[in-house]
Amino acid sequence: MQQVLQKAEVLIEALPYIQKFNRKIIVVKYGGSAMSNEELQKNVIKDVTLLKLVGFKPIIVHGGGKEISRWVGKVGKEAKFVNGLRVTDDETMEIAEMVLGKVNKQLVSMVQELGVKAVGLSGKDGGLLKVQKKYSDGQDIGFVGDITDVDPKVLYDLLEKDFLPIVSPIGLDDKFKTYNINADDAACAVAKAVGADKLVFLTDIEGLYKDINDKSSFISRLTADQADELINGGFIGGGMLPKLSNCTSAIRNGVNRVHILDGRIPHCLLLEIFTDKGVGTAIVADEDGESQHA
Repeated sequence: MQQVLQKAEVLIEALPYIQKFNRKIIVVKYGGSAMSNEELQKNVIKDVTLLKLVGFKPIIVHGGGKEISRWVGKVGKEAKFVNGLRVTDDETMEIAEMVLGKVNKQLVSMVQELGVKAVGLSGKDGGLLKVQKKYSDGQDIGFVGDITDVDPKVLYDLLEKDFLPIVSPIGLDDKFKTYNINADDAACAVAKAVGADKLVFLTDIEGLYKDINDKSSFISRLTADQADELINGGFIGGGMLPKLSNCTSAIRNGVNRVHILDGRIPHCLLLEIFTDKGVGTAIVADEDGESQHA
């Protein structure tokens, strides 16, 4: 009986969040270790599917970097990176598009197996993501794109028809050449374009630390201004720096909350959104007196 009552308490705790975010758009950037572990992959898809079934309007934007590197290695090439960005020549671009397409349809299958209709698309479809060539500190890194424009009409159409859109980060430039896009950038751009209430990054760390070597410096909630202070103060480095910059950009362009979660924790998405304490870092517009995950 005690176990049954605990389950009921969990549902009651989730109720105000379900009410508040009913019919709200949530963009989930899905990548990292959670994509390469089959059990974690299933948990993430279950979480997103549940969000859909209780009234959210989720959009998944996925990466696939580890899988792309694996296939690049299969054809005898070595994956090269400059400042964390994959150097993408013609052959690598072809491999990346094929691998991301494969990943995309696998995710579609997993969602539909759970009884929710999903549609997989890339940034090419419906003119969703337009890009220009990206340079890294002046270096030519090939077919890597910087997003210049997002046309969300195809996403709105799918959401209206009760589909769950799953987007792979591939885009076209003005001459209709294909470019690979950083999945964090793509998720941030999509979230801003659709006016998402929430943007969630599933990563390989627990969240933000003021000092990565001091576990007691974990930050569960901060404002966009406070995030800028951490960036400018040199507290944030490595791969978290562009991610946090994306977070603050999203907040300043209408996204209500951005969450950084450890995708390796089973059901971290549900724990963050439907419980009072949460499990990651939430970034908000300003100190508005709300509770941590309100």
